[in-house]
Amino acid sequence: MAWIYLFFAGLLEIGWAFSMKRSEGFSLPGPTILTFVLMVGSFGLLSLAMRSLPLGTAYTIWTGIGAVGAFAVGILILGESASPMRLMAAGLIVAGLVLMKTAS
Repeated sequence: MAWIYLFFAGLLEIGWAFSMKRSEGFSLPGPTILTFVLMVGSFGLLSLAMRSLPLGTAYTIWTGIGAVGAFAVGILILGESASPMRLMAAGLIVAGLVLMKTAS
């Protein structure tokens, strides 16, 4: 169950990163409120996952899902650059996540 909590915590992290971008420096109330709601949910699920997963594993997987997911959202929704170097960097993050999961 901890891995499920961790997966959804990572998805919520992607959501709050995107809504934070949309908040324009916390100047728009709707995206700002959504950012904080998603943060609380993400941290809550992360804390549930940490009941049985090691800190280093849980935190690394959580931030990795958020980082790669936010990177994908940036490319797919916000039109950010998908240069080969950026794609390779994201691939290395994913490889690290797979290694972390298999090592746990």
